[in-house]
Amino acid sequence: MRIGIDGRYIQDHFPGIGRYTYHLARNLAAIAPDDTFFLFVDPTAGNTRYDLSPFVEAPNVRLIPATVGTFTFRQQTVLPALARQHRLDLYHNPYYLVPYAMPCPVVATLHDMIPMLYPESVPGAALPTVFLMTVRLTVLRARRIIVVSQSTRRDLLRVVPSADGKVAAVHNAVDEGFAPQPEGRVAEVRRRYGLDAPYLFYLGANKPHKNLVRLIEAWATLPDEVRAGTELVLAGHEDERYPQVYETVTRLGMLSVRLLGAVPDDDLAPLYSGAAGFVFPSLYEGFGLPVLEAMACGAPVACSHTSSLPEIVGNAAITFDPHNEADMAAAMRLLLEDAELRQDLAEAGRQRAALFTWRRAAEETLAVYRGAVAGR
Repeated sequence: MRIGIDGRYIQDHFPGIGRYTYHLARNLAAIAPDDTFFLFVDPTAGNTRYDLSPFVEAPNVRLIPATVGTFTFRQQTVLPALARQHRLDLYHNPYYLVPYAMPCPVVATLHDMIPMLYPESVPGAALPTVFLMTVRLTVLRARRIIVVSQSTRRDLLRVVPSADGKVAAVHNAVDEGFAPQPEGRVAEVRRRYGLDAPYLFYLGANKPHKNLVRLIEAWATLPDEVRAGTELVLAGHEDERYPQVYETVTRLGMLSVRLLGAVPDDDLAPLYSGAAGFVFPSLYEGFGLPVLEAMACGAPVACSHTSSLPEIVGNAAITFDPHNEADMAAAMRLLLEDAELRQDLAEAGRQRAALFTWRRAAEETLAVYRGAVAGR
């Protein structure tokens, strides 16, 4: 097959979707040497995260310049023209926006339904309406829709029932670099961030559906003797539109809460590995990659029992009600006080995370491609 993949998302503006596209494309090329992959890339987009040289060196990958914005109307003409020029048998957009005039079958990936279910976490009052309209058009145009969890599949079908029969769930995966780190590397990163005390770790944005205000309030309810000498460390992109986390820390006077902001990718595995536990209170996740990364690094995990998270962690984590501060606080206390439980969770988490590989994701995605081209 001659397969087009929209690699314009391999850029800094799309960290999660870019990671998905990059690793999926690399593994697809490796497992399907008889197929040719045309990776559309925008050389003008900012990309400091990913090295494209493996694609240059791969004999069955062609890098196709596509200097057109991912949210522009112009892509509706530029991308179909490239598809005709390169005689594509199939085109895969790793996002929910697709060119509607493609001359070949289309596959699209939907990562979550946040704009519909948690509109307060997305900018612009009109976005939920625009998102729903766009998803409906994508469902009409695409031959298959890939979702990253069974939870997202249920959410999509509840909002757009006409997608039934087109949807395939293919789980995301954890990058190979996420593994228990050497003690020296962990110590160096902890020293750089001033993390001298044992800490519970969170990684993610500060958007409302991430539920960080309730996490901090739950932390504040723990007895002083439990929190003594420990810290709650929050890292990840900080959106200035949502100052509630800072306001909550200030209001409660929580000196034991550290806000690191965005941290380099190279520091993530050591931060996971050095944590006494990883806590993830999100109300909704299409997949919940930080939970999987933490487990792969040997961090015992406590997370919400909502959306896709139970599907991802299985029996390898403590789960709690993210709407219940007492339940959340009890989970954090277990992570801090029960050393035997931490060890059991760390081992179970590593075994669970090992099931989620990009090769497996590529194999399942390739099966979707073949079914789409065959009209199944």
